[in-house]
Amino acid sequence: MTTRLDQQLAFLAEVEKLKSVTRATPIHDASRPENSAEHSWSLALWALVLADQAAPGVDTLRAVKMLLVHDIVEIDVGDVPIHSANGTAHGSAEIAAQEQAAAMRIFGLLPNDMAQEFTALWQEFEAAQTATAIYAKSLDRAQPVVLNLQAGGGSWIDYDVCYDQVESRVGAKVALGLPGLWDAVKARILPWFSARNRI
Repeated sequence: MTTRLDQQLAFLAEVEKLKSVTRATPIHDASRPENSAEHSWSLALWALVLADQAAPGVDTLRAVKMLLVHDIVEIDVGDVPIHSANGTAHGSAEIAAQEQAAAMRIFGLLPNDMAQEFTALWQEFEAAQTATAIYAKSLDRAQPVVLNLQAGGGSWIDYDVCYDQVESRVGAKVALGLPGLWDAVKARILPWFSARNRI
């Protein structure tokens, strides 16, 4: 007979695979790509550190939970870089359907009550309608920008990105939940793009 603990351990074993999902963004020193597990951990910390920047009504602990589970679906679907040639697939109906199936499979390993909770967190994050989800999404968009700058350009170089692309694909979403953060990040990245005539 499968116990609750058996289900929990099965889920925890499965999500270890997130450490093998490579992202387009390099880590801070550009020595290798970031993986999705590192990204999720980093974002959870961002949510705690930047909690004082959050809009009224944001539940920081709930945001941390969202960010810890938001990319688990990439175990099945992989990461779709926002600036890649396939970037148009980012947020497409096809990718959304694949991610929904992945969420059902992976969260379905958990006991029913936990499966429902984790699925609800993931769905809330994806919908980005609540203050907490908007906060979490803003962090999710901002962190790779900061990493690319730390890494000397990272995926901006790989995908020949100009500033306007960062502003439209990323900046607008960050500013929605954390306008002060985007102002600060923008001030840091503009010189990089300006120096390369990519404004």
